[in-house]
Amino acid sequence: MTRLTGNATRVTVFVGENDTWHHSPLCSEIVHRARAAGLAGASVFKGIEGFGASSVIHTSRLLSLSEDLPVAVVIVDTEEHVRAFLPQLDELVTEGLVILDDCEVIKYVGREGGGGTSGTQGEKPW
Repeated sequence: MTRLTGNATRVTVFVGENDTWHHSPLCSEIVHRARAAGLAGASVFKGIEGFGASSVIHTSRLLSLSEDLPVAVVIVDTEEHVRAFLPQLDELVTEGLVILDDCEVIKYVGREGGGGTSGTQGEKPW
């Protein structure tokens, strides 16, 4: 398990839930590549409303026919590891927004004997 405390870098990728990479959800591809790259953690958050460069508002409100809700993929690791991962994001994200910001990791702990796949026995994504 990666130990991460102190100064870190957070990369947030804003895309649409309908964005795909080779017929699979783009957000899932980003998470799987982050894990394969050995990054400390990645999570996907689904928005209920938003707009991007096109200025088209996407919303989940009733009576709205909008689809493609906003999705944010958040990855945290050391600056060195995050920057090494950026070329993969450049390849994957053809529409969207990628931002970097400094952060401080206060606590990062996993379960003993962790390392399972997503959805295993209440394992936290971080």
